[in-house]
Amino acid sequence: MITLKELAKQLNVSVSTVSKALHDAKDIGEDTKKRIKEAAELYNYRPNKTALALKVNKTNTIGVVVPDILNSFFAKVLHGIEEYATTKGYDTIICVSHEQLKKEAKSVELMLQGRVDGFIISLSSETLSTQEYSHLDQINLNKKGLVLFDRTTSEIDCDKVVINDQKSIYDATRILISKQKTNIAFVSNIEDLSIGQLRKEGYQQALIEHGLEPDPELVLNLTGSQHPHDLIKTFISLHEFDAVISADNTSSLMFQSIVKSESPQLMKDIMLIGFSDEKNALLSYPRINYIDQKAMKIGEKAAELLIQRLENKDSNNKPQTFEMPFEIHIA
Repeated sequence: MITLKELAKQLNVSVSTVSKALHDAKDIGEDTKKRIKEAAELYNYRPNKTALALKVNKTNTIGVVVPDILNSFFAKVLHGIEEYATTKGYDTIICVSHEQLKKEAKSVELMLQGRVDGFIISLSSETLSTQEYSHLDQINLNKKGLVLFDRTTSEIDCDKVVINDQKSIYDATRILISKQKTNIAFVSNIEDLSIGQLRKEGYQQALIEHGLEPDPELVLNLTGSQHPHDLIKTFISLHEFDAVISADNTSSLMFQSIVKSESPQLMKDIMLIGFSDEKNALLSYPRINYIDQKAMKIGEKAAELLIQRLENKDSNNKPQTFEMPFEIHIA
């Protein structure tokens, strides 16, 4: 593959003339542009993006770090990020932390070396539990853009995209109560996360406001369990309940499938609401009721906030927290 300097020598013109012609500069004649572009194609010339990035200190690349790429929520967020970034001329590099602080920090370090322009990150459970954010400080020290989404922290001053976790479950629990449900169970696979605690508080708040005493026996914690199905089976056999509220998008599907398998007679009596989206809700039967976090829109908004920050030269704009509206769908 020929270099810019070699191409200029072949054409007997200056390097700057070749560069301007390939970028359609107005001060280069059309005939010269055509001749240079044809020669560039003939000799298979490709711009050295790394050299250009070093020159202008901009790569048009966004680094994204998520805890779990197999989780449908994060997969849809990534889809939203990539789609929006592409429309704005940005590429994305994706790393997965697997809920580990060390992997998350290593991903940030590697991408800083690779000269990404900014980061979109959802923090790992270990990062949040240890409250170790020094790797995020490195992003700010390197003057790179940063947007946190879903799993965030008030310790880092940056743009954020979230939903109102407490209100989402509060509203869902109120719907169950309005359907005359009084023994409402709460199941969670994210008790170790702040968003999990907020959702649990929303459940408890709704019960108390409607004169229902929260029963600790009706709270099922699946967080970190190697045998969640067994825990659900035991819970079903030991407790009476007429509704279930789930704090995440996996425990609700597990719970419903096990009820159908172990106690199918309960299906006509209980009502379940979990986190999901239209596509995944249609995969369950009966169709699951769900809280839609608008995952793809969260990704789009996170990318929008980051790119605005990267392209806005006024660094005095204060970071903002955007609260994505959620929707509750009842079949």
